[in-house]
Amino acid sequence: MAKKPRNRRGPAPASQAPAGAPASTAQLTAPPAARKAYYPGQGFGLPEHGPGSVAAMPRRLLALLIDWLLSMLIAYWLTHSQFWTIAVFAVEVYVLTATTGFTVGKRLVGIRTIRTNGGLVGFWWALVRTVILLTVVPPLLTDRDLRGMHDRAADTIVIRI
Repeated sequence: MAKKPRNRRGPAPASQAPAGAPASTAQLTAPPAARKAYYPGQGFGLPEHGPGSVAAMPRRLLALLIDWLLSMLIAYWLTHSQFWTIAVFAVEVYVLTATTGFTVGKRLVGIRTIRTNGGLVGFWWALVRTVILLTVVPPLLTDRDLRGMHDRAADTIVIRI
């Protein structure tokens, strides 16, 4: 009768390696799991592209420029001075954002301000947002959802329509 070979112990598999033993080469060189890149608005359930997605900064700046120029024209037409431009701008942005989410400039470039829950901004939050917007620097400090400090304070986000 043939003798069975004795079972010789070889190196233990990596899953059964003793504590403190180095990891196998396969574990050290394996690429990390691929993650889908984050896009602005993803945390709010907004689409990545198209209507309802977060408005890009160039559109927002163009809307701001249009609103400022319109305010200059209205201030000059009413008072024959551009001194009142900021007051006209503040009133336009406050009233139109509170009631519709649009300013004239935003409507022309196809964007709108909404609350993060999807509702209208309302008078209180539009006031908070407008006051911070008028300070100029905080709106330029955006987060990864392209929300300036004025948007975060008022819990708003600017989307494409």
